[in-house]
Amino acid sequence: MQFHHHGYVSGDPRILPASGVGVDRPADLPDEMDVLIVGSGPAGMLLAAQMSQFPDVVTRIIEKRDGRLVLGQADGIQPRSVETFQAFGFAERIVAEAYNIGWMNFWGPDPENPGNIIRTSRTEDYGYKISEFPHLIVNQARVLDYFAEAAHDGPGRIVPDYGVEFVGLSVHETGEYPVEVRVRTAAGERTVRAKYVAGCDGARSGVREAIGRKHVGGISAHAWGVMDVLVNTDFPDWRTKCAINAEAGNILHIPREGGYLSRMYIDLGAVADDDNHQVRATPIEEIIRRANAILHPYTLDVKQVAWHSVYEVGHRVTDGFDDALDADRHPRVFLTGDACHTHSAKAGQGMNVSMQDGFNLGWKLGAVLTGRSPQELLETYASERRPVAQQLIDFDKEWSSLMARKPEEISDPQELATFYLGTAEFPSGFMTEYRPSMIVAEASQQELATGFPLGRRFKSAEVVRVCDGNVVHLGHHAKADGRWRVYGFGDRDGSVLNEWAAWIGGEVAKFTPADADLDAVFDVKAVYQQSFEEIDLPDVPDVLQPKTGPLGLTDWEKVYSAVPNAWCRSDIFEERGLSRDGVVIVVRPDQYVAAILPLQARDALASFLDGAFIPAS
Repeated sequence: MQFHHHGYVSGDPRILPASGVGVDRPADLPDEMDVLIVGSGPAGMLLAAQMSQFPDVVTRIIEKRDGRLVLGQADGIQPRSVETFQAFGFAERIVAEAYNIGWMNFWGPDPENPGNIIRTSRTEDYGYKISEFPHLIVNQARVLDYFAEAAHDGPGRIVPDYGVEFVGLSVHETGEYPVEVRVRTAAGERTVRAKYVAGCDGARSGVREAIGRKHVGGISAHAWGVMDVLVNTDFPDWRTKCAINAEAGNILHIPREGGYLSRMYIDLGAVADDDNHQVRATPIEEIIRRANAILHPYTLDVKQVAWHSVYEVGHRVTDGFDDALDADRHPRVFLTGDACHTHSAKAGQGMNVSMQDGFNLGWKLGAVLTGRSPQELLETYASERRPVAQQLIDFDKEWSSLMARKPEEISDPQELATFYLGTAEFPSGFMTEYRPSMIVAEASQQELATGFPLGRRFKSAEVVRVCDGNVVHLGHHAKADGRWRVYGFGDRDGSVLNEWAAWIGGEVAKFTPADADLDAVFDVKAVYQQSFEEIDLPDVPDVLQPKTGPLGLTDWEKVYSAVPNAWCRSDIFEERGLSRDGVVIVVRPDQYVAAILPLQARDALASFLDGAFIPAS
């Protein structure tokens, strides 16, 4: 963590100095604002945390609840989400309080006594095999707390406006604040205006209805009960994630944080065509009875039910993720999370995909509203996120159908475990791949960096920091501050890298406001093939030792070595398939690889940047 660049800090360095609208922030919702976020769920709170890094943008978030969420329904945190938490500065703290899924066990009918269940297989969970971050379980309410803290402690000092209900909106063709929004508070209705609105208001989204978008899809004829419970039990795998298939039905069992709480998804069976959602009134006593029947010969003695619900599996994707029904008009209203995609809870994707919606949208809004990028950038939100939502629906349909099968429909008892491991990279959040656009270049140079697929998230690896010889994860230095990362991986003797770094300094200056730090828009880093002892930092180009903050202090943490040593056992060039002749990797603020080029391809890099950025005035 870097701090003191604005002067000595004696308190919590995670609380950044207030600036822009964060100084003397108005307590009441203003009449006009740049961004209005509707809803304080996972997408909305991440979006608020991101917008707090753009303190010159007036952002407000409204929530009809009177205060913070107390009990969240979602709880599965995939490794990609933990990676995102790292960028927002709270991964270590949330990992410490969460339940880490290390294993998943599978249970099925005992062939000698089919009325009983037995363990059929045990498999490692996928988190640490795919990412350095784990697969976690933690209450959604705590995730929102951490994002609320990041929003409040960012320069913009954003806090939710609770007790404000969205009523409706209309979008006008002209005006500085073309979105007119009607809201309701205890004092009555009023109208506010915004440049952009983000609908993060859930499956029954009022924002979605207001812009005329429709959910496409339906509900399957199968119901599940879900409960968070504190129990005494003789079931031996109570503290291990389990998929249980029995003659009496199916259970997905997930231990929760804290060492005692667990969540159970209990199969309630097929739903009749004329049920008319009556199954949703199934009492908790019946859900517990069914859980005991499925677990036989083991039993649950439920001491407390913290939360429970009944749902029918639904798979829906909204027909559009923004209000640009007419291709000739730029979008002004955006949909995120459950407002634009819903599915079953058992794949653990809802909160995770919603947060990535917010991450994708936030930096783009910030870039456009601060004049860094053209308004066309906002059109990439829908084009990038809607295909991801459809992939999620397709995956969840298959996973849900596998989970709901009866024993006689299963020919291979290892099939579910095989599917779970074979598809692990998708639910981990690492299969998202954005197609070429103004912010993702064509993959004509992919062979230069085979371990950094274009359009996918930048997969971190260890390097040695030259200034102090410490081993760090290169990607962990990238914070959710709205900046782009440009990594120069050196040639064999470093000479071409140094020439490139001297040149890129001019490109960086072209897009950086004159009164801002040199690295305010682009965070340029270099990774040499020489050992850290061989590199003298005063000799590297200026862009790799920029002056930062009001005191003009040198940033020493831009230069790294790929040479393994006693503490760093891996070589990032080998680990990520990087060309020994050198390569440039451009990474977006949401951590996705945007361009891969040789060090010598300066015109191509300049052309890419010209397409994504507006020169600073």
